[in-house]
Amino acid sequence: MSALRFDGVTARLAGRDVLRGVDLEVRSGEVLGLLGRNGAGKTTLLRVATAVLPAGAGSVLVNGAGVSELSRRELARRLAVVPQETHVPFPFRVSEVVLMGRTPHQGAFGFDAPEDLARAQAALERMGVAQLADRSILEISGGERQLVMVARALAQEPDVLLFDEPTAFLDLGHRLDVLGVLREVAADGRAALVVSHDLTLAARFCDRLALLADGRIAASGSAADVLTPEHLRAAFGIEADVVPGPDGAPLVLPRL
Repeated sequence: MSALRFDGVTARLAGRDVLRGVDLEVRSGEVLGLLGRNGAGKTTLLRVATAVLPAGAGSVLVNGAGVSELSRRELARRLAVVPQETHVPFPFRVSEVVLMGRTPHQGAFGFDAPEDLARAQAALERMGVAQLADRSILEISGGERQLVMVARALAQEPDVLLFDEPTAFLDLGHRLDVLGVLREVAADGRAALVVSHDLTLAARFCDRLALLADGRIAASGSAADVLTPEHLRAAFGIEADVVPGPDGAPLVLPRL
């Protein structure tokens, strides 16, 4: 079943065609890794998915509904985003930031129900940041802030999670923890679209990969089908050897 679908999506920024007819499907119960060099359009695709940036042509469907036709509240019930970097201008407590993820599920007056508090607390504990609950979001490290943003997305309980480089500021242990959360999301029947520059980790944790190059999907499928020397040369302009790792997932070894 399709959780998120892009059909012929185009987007133009600063006079440049960033997306040029993107066709891509994220299925319920899977983690799809989106790969590509800087400037390939990966973040732009996520912005189109959340209707922050309108598509020039084509359509984006989440569980069969066009994102441009949904209210912001309804869209937030279906999609949650963890961006590359999050700038919070006010010294909200960490617990308050995570509770913001419950906003789409609250009534008109926005009161925190016991269920909202319980969901937020569970998300804090899942990401190992419950001890930061009373700290200001401005006083914690960049890596800790990223874990808080993942917790907020979990508290939001969407059908689809969009992660833009979710492990960029994290140490290896926390990277594995975040990727483990993605596997849990898929096991729960939901879906995740994950932008990543770590090809080896993406190959191990994602069910499928899609390679974005020149505004189009250059390849999609299993890690073995996508991470080939030919595709890497075309998408990244590098020469690389691809060898099987101990668990059978491909390892990308760029030639220096």
